[in-house]
Amino acid sequence: MAAPMKVDIVSPEKVLFSGEANMVITRTAGGGEIAFQAGHAPFLGELVENHTRIYLTDGKIQDVAVHRGFVAVAEGTVSILSDVAELAEDIDVTRAREALERHERTLKDEEIEARIADAVAGKARARARLVATGNSFTA
Repeated sequence: MAAPMKVDIVSPEKVLFSGEANMVITRTAGGGEIAFQAGHAPFLGELVENHTRIYLTDGKIQDVAVHRGFVAVAEGTVSILSDVAELAEDIDVTRAREALERHERTLKDEEIEARIADAVAGKARARARLVATGNSFTA
């Protein structure tokens, strides 16, 4: 097994997560999912809304909803920098489902371009939250 690496998820307000892991899987803009393990080459990428998985050294998985940002890999550390990220256990599933339904209705009925763009972004955030918590979603 590869040596563990340090993983940090930080926002402007706080460090959301800091610990050791064997692997991190996240999703980059235009690149799809990417996995990082110890010894990975230096990397910098833009993140989209996604369900990020951190495979901890104790065998558990820390699920995180990441709402855009950046991932940087350097010298045995994976850093996820995001204005908004949520640990799965902190997500209100009922609220996320309601948001998803509201954004889907807006996309179905709206004609104003700015409102459609807001609904697309909101739907992506709600989907990331639901997937991170292990809950399914529609559409």
